[in-house]
Amino acid sequence: MALKIRLARGGAKKRPYYRIVVADSRAPRDGRFIEKVGTYNPLLPKDREDRVTLVTERVQYWLEQGAQPTDRVLRFLDAAGLKKRPARNNPIKGKPGQKALEREEERRQKAEEAAAAAAEGEAAASEEAPAEEAAAEA
Repeated sequence: MALKIRLARGGAKKRPYYRIVVADSRAPRDGRFIEKVGTYNPLLPKDREDRVTLVTERVQYWLEQGAQPTDRVLRFLDAAGLKKRPARNNPIKGKPGQKALEREEERRQKAEEAAAAAAEGEAAASEEAPAEEAAAEA
């Protein structure tokens, strides 16, 4: 049985309140759980100490039994000093997608074509100017 330490939502509509529970990973989010090991109230200010409460002995026990915390719960455990949360790095996240690259390529081609057309127009105009001056002198 794969165990998770995760959040189970409670509270009223638009007023969330979470229990931190140990549950089978196949159980529903708000359904059956093995043990309640803490609470999380996101409506409280971040500096309040009762925003997140943990029963540290039980959390430690379940971690030793192989329970895997979810990312949000791992943040709480890291803040409490129970488990280290590794830093994440996703360098691909900031790169533009395929469609954006295609649009950029189209813009670049149009700009090159416009620059080439402008250069050809200037060259033709500069060639016509001496011929017009010679015709005006004659």
